[in-house]
Amino acid sequence: MPAPRPPLPPFSEATARQKVLAAEAAWNTRDPDRVAAAYTEDSAWRNRGEFIVGREQIRAFLARKWERELDYVLRKDLWAFGPDRIAVRFQYEWHDAGGQWFRSYGNELWEFDEDGYMRRREASINDVAIAESERRIFGPRAAGDADGIPLR
Repeated sequence: MPAPRPPLPPFSEATARQKVLAAEAAWNTRDPDRVAAAYTEDSAWRNRGEFIVGREQIRAFLARKWERELDYVLRKDLWAFGPDRIAVRFQYEWHDAGGQWFRSYGNELWEFDEDGYMRRREASINDVAIAESERRIFGPRAAGDADGIPLR
């Protein structure tokens, strides 16, 4: 049996927000092993049009993602929550190997098991090319920064 991964369901607004910020911090490490450890062994994902099942496929997907999405930096905001579910909106910025910057906008739906591992993730994401001068996310969120992400 895996060790619990707090905060655990059922979520309150405070614990749902804590889970979102923990996910943001982990993804900003760009460490596929660390991020994949937050998911159940049989976790099911829909990421854009790609369907991924299992922790090993998640790890491989993330490794490919961060080889392509360079200098990736992410912000997530709590949108809604239920006893074992959380919805977030997010933005992240990155550039490709040619130096073109992008801002990716999206929404995620998360479902957790009783030990706090994510067993389902559905992500809808759109990419918008931006000039480097249009960037607005320059590193991981500072401690105590609750401003979240801009609306546009």
